[in-house]
Amino acid sequence: MKITNATVIVTCPGRNFVTLKIETDEGLTGIGDATLNGRELSVASYLTDHCIPNLIGKDAGRIEDIWQFFYRGCYWRRGPVTMSAIAAIDTALWDIKAKAANMPLYQLLGGRSRDGVMVYGHANGTDIDDTVEAVLKYKEMGYRAIRAQSGVPGLKSTYGVSKDTMFYEPADAALPSENEWDTVKYLNHAPKLFEKVRDAVGPDIHLLHDIHHRLTPLEAGQLGRSLEPFKLFWMEDPTPAENQEALKLIRQYTTTPIAIGEIFNTIWDCKDLIQNQLIDYIRTTVVHAGGITHLRRIADLAALYQVRTGSHGATDLSPVCMGAALHFDTWVPNFGIQEYMHHTEETDAVFPHDYTFKDGFLYAGETPGHGVTIDEELAAKYPYKPAQLPVNRLTDGTMWNW
Repeated sequence: MKITNATVIVTCPGRNFVTLKIETDEGLTGIGDATLNGRELSVASYLTDHCIPNLIGKDAGRIEDIWQFFYRGCYWRRGPVTMSAIAAIDTALWDIKAKAANMPLYQLLGGRSRDGVMVYGHANGTDIDDTVEAVLKYKEMGYRAIRAQSGVPGLKSTYGVSKDTMFYEPADAALPSENEWDTVKYLNHAPKLFEKVRDAVGPDIHLLHDIHHRLTPLEAGQLGRSLEPFKLFWMEDPTPAENQEALKLIRQYTTTPIAIGEIFNTIWDCKDLIQNQLIDYIRTTVVHAGGITHLRRIADLAALYQVRTGSHGATDLSPVCMGAALHFDTWVPNFGIQEYMHHTEETDAVFPHDYTFKDGFLYAGETPGHGVTIDEELAAKYPYKPAQLPVNRLTDGTMWNW
């Protein structure tokens, strides 16, 4: 089965998405997500100018060889643009292979390890009371795991807090907006937030929190210890992970579980964190870590050290990625949890899918492939709109981690 054509589709039904469509001489097609939030056109160009000319004529069934071709054959390896492009190719090829086998993708990967995939949603508010109210709404919707974020008193803006609590999208302007940060205010505020939230939801709801790389290792250790009474499922990205030795210091101070990796692109980014057991959940995802082929290797390594998966799943990933991720989650033995933010009605219309949500779980469908398609005519009605992620500054104006 030869690849005869491949096209890149850029659309903006509420936010920008990049999709690769691969066609074969047997009439089967597959699609893969190539969205890199705030840098979408970079990946679109990489696919169009460099990858697609090399795809035409290749055997669509040789997924591993094609992956190695685009990874090993690329002198400038790794990085988010390259790996997102490879992920789109890989996902589309797995979609085709599963369709050729006439089975849902999870069956091709090895079958079910679970019936449903536990997911967590995003609850946020301008202050503690707003956040508690949002958390309770997610509980009413059936979520068993909820991420809680709150505005910090004295700061004009805070990561994770938006006017629309259901469809949070940080890439909000053609040029970056600016967030404000004060670590002392935050460290004083966060334990108060989770005291109120835990009191409101009781002991059985899993609570998560994203620090978004804002703290030093010592500060993260202090925060983790202060949050221990509230039994968090995890604290995410407590400190920038470029210096992976830093996680050893955090481990000395707290038993609060740690999740890292949504911005990682290869197994090499997380190898030391996993092997040294410095994290509890690895957050790499299909679209940013080279597709299903490479994410399987990361998960297998993690399983050796009792590290579980917790893949990124915000709205900067299209339903194509979510569909592929759910099939992966349904199979992977060391699954932990899957992030799930609802897409807008416009996005869902552009990307019809067969996955469903019920009682805090997502369920992969039984359609051959990964179960997500694209309405190209509708997609064409939503042209690309420049949108970048914010930047972050301390209250004195110093650039800080976003």
